[in-house]
Amino acid sequence: MATETRGEAAAKDEGKGNAAQRRTSPALFVRQVIAELRKVIWPTRRELVTYTTVSLVFVLIMVAIVSGFDYGLQQGIYEIFG
Repeated sequence: MATETRGEAAAKDEGKGNAAQRRTSPALFVRQVIAELRKVIWPTRRELVTYTTVSLVFVLIMVAIVSGFDYGLQQGIYEIFG
């Protein structure tokens, strides 16, 4: 059973070499990128402000936590090594 799976995977890998040799043109790439960007559901201004606010608050909380740990460790080191 496992050898059959390995054989199938090896056969699929052999086919990838031919596909990797073909490249798309830069113009086709740009057209594909634009087509994919049209599919994106962009956030509204309100959602964007909400996401930004949540992100900034999270970062500020993490900065406070790390600063607290740093200060505590610093005081501990000063107590130990004077």
